[in-house]
Amino acid sequence: MTTTLGPSPVHHPIFARLWSALSRFGDEGFARYRAELVAGLSGRVLEIGAGNGLNFTHYPTAVTEVVAVEPEEFLRGKAMAAAAAAPVPVRVIDGQAESLPCEDGSFDAAVSCLVLCSVSDQRRVLSELHRVLAPGGQLRFLEHVRSSSPRMAAVQRGLDRSGAWPLIGGGCHCSRETLATIAGSPLRIEAQREKVFPPAWLPVNPIVIGTARRSG
Repeated sequence: MTTTLGPSPVHHPIFARLWSALSRFGDEGFARYRAELVAGLSGRVLEIGAGNGLNFTHYPTAVTEVVAVEPEEFLRGKAMAAAAAAPVPVRVIDGQAESLPCEDGSFDAAVSCLVLCSVSDQRRVLSELHRVLAPGGQLRFLEHVRSSSPRMAAVQRGLDRSGAWPLIGGGCHCSRETLATIAGSPLRIEAQREKVFPPAWLPVNPIVIGTARRSG
């Protein structure tokens, strides 16, 4: 299930094409994290920043519908193609996580995968996710965060301040303290674990995978 392509204020044509091409060959090692991210989900699920739809094949059949929000037009088109091959119904829509075009309490779960690094306002996004989740609904997140190593953290901050990393990474910021922001949101973190995805020197390490929940 797809929607018609339309204009969006998010426009990263070079990054979108590079990511789409590279991810087809370089995502094998990351696929196990994607599978873990969505394992056990059921009901109606919202995925923000769906990119080219790499998570779609991993959704369990207990999921009745995935509504995938992707603001970048080229990636949205790729996500629509991926949706056609998904094992569950996927509806791809234009929109931004800071202002979700979704009704209050309309989802059993939400998924955020490598997207909170690039949104304009993490707190606003998390507030929106809290709004659209049903009471007791969960947020599954897989995000890279600022390193606990002072040396690596300094490198990450330098890359962000230079503007070079966000430019080549489609708005990505590698020094954000995303886990702390989630912890300070209306959602309650229930589980988390940190991993380093090789090679360890990549500035988008470490990654954190976890679950947060809206109170009932």
